[in-house]
Amino acid sequence: QVQTVESGGGNVQAGGSLRLSCLASGRAFSSYSMGWFRQAPGKEREFVAAISWNGESTYHADAVKDRFTISRDNAKNMVYLQMNSLKPEDTAIYYCGRHRSYYSDYDATKISAYDYWGQGTQVTVSS
Repeated sequence: QVQTVESGGGNVQAGGSLRLSCLASGRAFSSYSMGWFRQAPGKEREFVAAISWNGESTYHADAVKDRFTISRDNAKNMVYLQMNSLKPEDTAIYYCGRHRSYYSDYDATKISAYDYWGQGTQVTVSS
């Protein structure tokens, strides 16, 4: 059974930084691409960033490009999201998901490409 557990959220003022972490269980972690999505109140879950299984390819939504950076440590089964220059519009619950397919980052920006999700971590940015 695969589980993902997100952590690192919190309350921060605009312009501040946070680093989110996602611990994924399972022995084949290094074979799967991973993604971060977020969901604000009253809105649908949206893509934030994704990283291929080997870390060679990364994808970032336009809204977070140049401010957020996704990375991974396969030795620790961890995925990270470094968030800088935070804005109030970044306020949301952030979720970590595992791609459905081995050695694939096909449709990595689409929520349908992911199967296992964690409970999320709340990020609140005040102005």
